[in-house]
Amino acid sequence: MPNLPELRTAEAADATAIARLVNDAFRPERFFADADRTNPEKVAALMQKGKFLMLFEDGVLIGCVYIELRGERGYFGLLAVDPQRQRAGVGARLIAAAEQHCRDAGCRFMDLTFVNVRQELPGYYRRFGYTENGSLPFPADQITKIPVHLVRMSKAL
Repeated sequence: MPNLPELRTAEAADATAIARLVNDAFRPERFFADADRTNPEKVAALMQKGKFLMLFEDGVLIGCVYIELRGERGYFGLLAVDPQRQRAGVGARLIAAAEQHCRDAGCRFMDLTFVNVRQELPGYYRRFGYTENGSLPFPADQITKIPVHLVRMSKAL
């Protein structure tokens, strides 16, 4: 019988494993961007501003999410689930943990962004109570094959 999934905060030594998982999970984005979504250096830089929560099952990293506190607003991004474990509730568990972390830190709202061409994502995040409320430019350091932008969704915590 498998052990219950373990949730913990990432440490600097986890940057390579996080980058690998994010890049595997974000493979569907290869139709608009040839490059990996992140690398260990970018993950380490994000850890200076926020934190990653990591979910393990039987000692294997199966999911992670980045969280950043921004005053009364929390932000989560880079929600990544091992492709073999997608559609099994791992993402929902990570979203709940991210929201609880931000709620505990005094945030009143939660924000997220995703690239507009990932058409399955608005419906996914609406199931968790998020609504669309704007757009942002795609990060300038990411080269894309087609024009894209970020969609912002938020909810009250």
